[in-house]
Amino acid sequence: MDSRVIIYTLLILFLLWIVIRNFSPVKGVKQITTTELKSELKNKGKQFIDVRTPGEFRTRHIKGFQNIPLSILSQQTDQLSKDREVLVICQSGMRSMKASKVLKKQGFKHVTNIKGGMNAWH
Repeated sequence: MDSRVIIYTLLILFLLWIVIRNFSPVKGVKQITTTELKSELKNKGKQFIDVRTPGEFRTRHIKGFQNIPLSILSQQTDQLSKDREVLVICQSGMRSMKASKVLKKQGFKHVTNIKGGMNAWH
């Protein structure tokens, strides 16, 4: 077999692995819909984090959510309690999934990603 074919095959497999890893749900992260979020908002014992940019947050956000952009989340986790559930939202659900991974890696026990993000919020 030609060495270029082997290299291309390995490259394709590596890229597929990256895509699957980035888009698959994180183990230990709960997933809820924006409909389910509506009942969760009444619970004062939970932490609500919006990981969009400050500009996106100013334009439209859900009352009760704190804005901690994904780009600085790993440096700002000391503002959050690792023992209380953290619900994370973004625009579409992609950045909040990445944020959920960050929180789990930093030892947060109860992390919930809001599927569909602000795009699904009515």
